[in-house]
Order: sequence, then structure tokens, then C-alpha cells
Amino acid sequence: MPKTLHVGFTLAELLIALAILGVIATFTIPKILGAQQQSQSNTAAKEAASMIAGAYDNYKKDLGTAVPASTTLDALLPHLNYVSRLTTGTMDDHRPNNFSYDCSSASITCLKLHSGGVLFWDNTVNFAGTNTTNANNYIFYDPDGIESSNGIADGPGKSVCFVLYYNGRLTSRANTLTGTVSSAGTYNPGTHDPSWFSW
Repeated sequence: MPKTLHVGFTLAELLIALAILGVIATFTIPKILGAQQQSQSNTAAKEAASMIAGAYDNYKKDLGTAVPASTTLDALLPHLNYVSRLTTGTMDDHRPNNFSYDCSSASITCLKLHSGGVLFWDNTVNFAGTNTTNANNYIFYDPDGIESSNGIADGPGKSVCFVLYYNGRLTSRANTLTGTVSSAGTYNPGTHDPSWFSW
């Protein structure tokens, strides 16, 4: 009976193959996890934007009359679905520096959402008019709900900025209308949206 030759891999070949797979995994796994985190942050931010728009619509319906130009975002609180109101901690701005908002300040409203993120705004700012370019300043959504220390504008710790107009239009900072006005002043499109956010 003829002998059958068994051909296989040597131990050295197996170790080389495992080393190559390890190098590939080292470079691809962090990118996959980062993309997943960015996707989750983007989805949560869109849900927050939808909630804001819906709350403003419900506020207008409940009011039964024209929305006063002096309306602040705190008027929407009964129509927002949130876990708790925060009175401690600092949240990230959307700009590339380390500017942040202090939730213990009486002029800042911070709401912890079910997504784990925080929605916050300056509660002293109002529409200051009823034109289509009148807006209620900035509404921020910080996806991780903590202040970053690295100052990276596109990092997952940085917030996306929304602008709510008197007519109900809601947009992000990068899409702000030229000549937008609130009681805080006039501001035009400037800084971009973070890389993890897109409509």
C-alpha cells in the first residue's frame, strides 16, 4: 500500500500568518470602533434635533396664539423628554478651543437625555423678533455629556450646535442663515459641524 503524503503548514508559517493578522487587527479595529461611536453620536444628535423641533411645535399648539418674540428655550421644557436637569458639570462648546458651559450657572440649562448625551443652552436668550432670520441662539448637544480636555473640535466629546428659528426651522451651525439675529446679537455661518455629525 503506497504511503500518503500529508502536506501542512510549518510552525514558522503559522506564526508569521498570526503576526500579519495581528498587525491588520491593530489598525482596523480602532477605526471600526471609532466609526461605530461616531455613528451612534450622529444618530443621538438627530434624535435630539427632532425632539427640539417637535417640542417647539407642541409649544406653539399649546400656546394657541403667536409665539412671543421674548420666548426663551426654557419654554420648551414641558415638551421635552429628558431624564434629569443637571446643575453640576461642564459641557463642551462646538468650537475648537476648550470653551465650555457650566451647568451650575443660573443662565445655562442642561438636560441629561436618555441617550446619555446632554442638551444645553443659554436660557436668557430669546428670538428678539418674528422674522425668518430670528433665532433662539445656540442649542448644543454633547454626545458623551462630559467636558473634553483635549480641545479637538471634531472629537466625539465636542458638541454639535443647533439653531432654532422663530418659524420652526431647525438647522445646525454650519447651515445658519446669513444675518441670523437673536437677543444675543447677530451671527452668520462660521464654524463647521463636527465630523461625526451630518444630516
